[in-house]
This record gives sequence, structure tokens and C-alpha cells, in this order.
Amino acid sequence: MAEIKNVLVPDIGNYKDVPVIEIAVKVGDVVKAEQALLTLETDKATMDVPAPFDGVVKEVKVKAGDKVSEGMLIVTLEASGSVTQATPSATAPAAPAASTPAPAVKHAPSAPAAVAPAAAVSGSAHASPSIRRFARELGVNLSQVKGSGEKGRVTKDDVQNFVKQSLAQPRGAAGGNGLQVLEMPVVDFAKFGAIESKALSRIKKISGANLHRNWVTIPHVTQFEEADISEMEAFRKELGAEYAKQNIKITPLAFMLKACAITLKHFPDFCASLDASGENLIVKKYIHIGVAVDTPNGLMVPVIRDVDQKGIVQLAKELGEVSAKARDLKITAADMQGGCFTISSLGGIGGTSFTPIINAPEVAILGVSRSSMKPVWKDGEFVPRLMLPLSLSYDHRVIDGAAGARFTTYLAHVLSDMRRLAL
Repeated sequence: MAEIKNVLVPDIGNYKDVPVIEIAVKVGDVVKAEQALLTLETDKATMDVPAPFDGVVKEVKVKAGDKVSEGMLIVTLEASGSVTQATPSATAPAAPAASTPAPAVKHAPSAPAAVAPAAAVSGSAHASPSIRRFARELGVNLSQVKGSGEKGRVTKDDVQNFVKQSLAQPRGAAGGNGLQVLEMPVVDFAKFGAIESKALSRIKKISGANLHRNWVTIPHVTQFEEADISEMEAFRKELGAEYAKQNIKITPLAFMLKACAITLKHFPDFCASLDASGENLIVKKYIHIGVAVDTPNGLMVPVIRDVDQKGIVQLAKELGEVSAKARDLKITAADMQGGCFTISSLGGIGGTSFTPIINAPEVAILGVSRSSMKPVWKDGEFVPRLMLPLSLSYDHRVIDGAAGARFTTYLAHVLSDMRRLAL
């Protein structure tokens, strides 16, 4: 025959009027002996009050915020030997929802010790209420912590070890960055006026996720410069007229590719990537450059290989071919892999400058805006020169400001002196 038994506050030392900070069960829950019923907090410690035997919760006599002392009635349980045979769905004790994941692991004062052993469920993490509270104080999301206790229960040591590993992890390491941000607000825009829902293209969905990751995980710095391309443009027009009959369009981008290849050879750290640990730089001995192509379905970045080994005309021909493939959606995944550096040119559209997002795992990207005639002081007078705006974004973990400025200065010098393109 089932028997109703009272559960009282056990010996908690000399403490009186101790606040109840969490209720771990509700009426109807099936509990096991030593499972936490509620959590108390003194000025020195957090303690769980465990169930003294198996049973079903009939009444919860206190609520969060109440104050209790030794001997006070807190829960009534129906003790029964048949309780342990309950169905799995009935044996899962309800618990308060875990707190919202914190943005990052943070330092906190010494955490209070958990006095009584217990095993409660918090979301997908098995941990006692005191351990959940300990994790919240440290800003740890328990769902990311692997438990080493019985049946995968998360212990205090597990939480502490997780914090140590997070703090020791290199900032540049792949994955495990722990970035968590607030969810975007859900807004009913229709109540403000007429709207239309338009699905993003598959390309935009894929590139959008990658761009977001790159922007929030790479410390970007953008260096701006202007290059005098007056002579380069004059030569480009001559070359364009010469190869027009062969249907080869000589664009400024072909010259940009060649100039970047020369500059990358001079500054090899810009033709590199961080390894998975974030502690080593992998410098590439080849120069493959990605070129951002604007297509009706979104941005694509095909890669031109061995740019340093090709001439302007060959580069122009390949650019035309790969751009056509991208716009016709005939480009393959292999065509967009292996890049060391990327050029994003908006010169044909407009703008004076912009801050391009690095195409990880590369460490730099060059933005090119529309050229314009400007008065430049030369040989004691102002003369009209065609100036090309350059915007170089680079990974500040790998490249410092001085190196960024030297790169753009050298690149501008190469573009302004056609002889250097032959080097």
C-alpha cells in the first residue's frame, strides 16, 4: 500500500531562514533517492536537498524565494516499491529551464561548493541545480559540457575544465569560438504596410553564412590607398584594340591580377593561412587568386591559378571564360577552391571605397572601386591623373598595420609603373 511521507529540511548546520533559489520537481514527478528536490543558498554555499527515498511528488510546500530552516516541511512524497517500475516518460523529473547561453566564458568569484549529490535534468545536460547555477555564474552553456559523472552527469570539475580549455584555446583556432549572439527580433512587417516575401537564392544562403562567420571571427582592418593608373589605362586601351578581333576583352582586372601576384611575392605573409590551431602560418608557394563575380543569383568567387606565371592577355582570356561560366551557373566547386588572395572589383559599378570581408581561410582581400580623374601635384604643378581607389582588408592576427600599409603602397607603385608588371 502506498504511503504518504513528509520530506523535511535536513541538518543544514546553524543556518536559519535560508532562501530557496530553485525548485527541481513538480507535483506528479517520479523521483529517485538522492535526486535533488530543491536548492538552498546560504551566504557561503549552495546546497541541494535530496529525496530520502523513491517516490512520487504529491505536494510541494515551498516556492522559489521562500526561506526555510531545519525541520520545515518542503515536499510530500508517495513512497511505493512500484514507483521504480514507472514508464520512462514518467521518470524524467521536470526542472527549471537552463538559463540563456552566455555570450562567452567569463571569470567569476570562487564558486560555492555543492553539498549534496544529486542528478537532475537541465535541458539536454544532466546536472544538479547547484552545478547549473555554478555554470551560469561562469557563463558556461551546459549543453556544451561533456559530463564525466554517473550516466553522463556534469560535475563541478567538468565545468571548471571546460572553462580552462576555453580560456586556453587560441583565438584563431577553427571552430569552438563560442560565439553566441541574441536572436533577431521577430517582427510582423505586414502591419506597417504591404510586403512581399522573396526567398534567397541558394548561393546567397551559402555565401551569407560564410560571410557572417568570417566577419565575426576574423579581426578585420581595412587599409585605403590610391594608385595612379594613367599609363596603365592608356596601355590597356591599346592592347584592347589589338586583341578585340580575337574576342579577348582586356579589362583593368587583368592588370590588377598581375600586379597583385607581383606584390604577393614581395609580401608572402599575405599569401598564407592560419592552421587549425591558430598558432602557425601556412605560407603558400603558389599564387592562385580568387575574383568575385557578380551573378544574377549572388556572388561567386572563381579562382585563377598560377597568376604569377601568366601574362596579361592570358589572364584576360581566362577571366572572360570563368566569368561567363559563373554567370551561366556552369562553374564547379573545384573552380572556386585553392585561392590564396581575393580581388573584389566594383569599378564597373561605382563607389569610392568599401570594406570587403576576408574570404577565409585567406588572410587578405583587395577591394577595387571606380577610378576617376584627379589633380595630382607633380613636378611643381597640378596635373590630371587617373586614380584608382584600393581597399585592402586583412586579418590583424597575421598582418599588422605597418605591413598592410606597405602592401598597398607597393601595389600602387606597381600599378603606376608598367615596367614592373614584366618583373
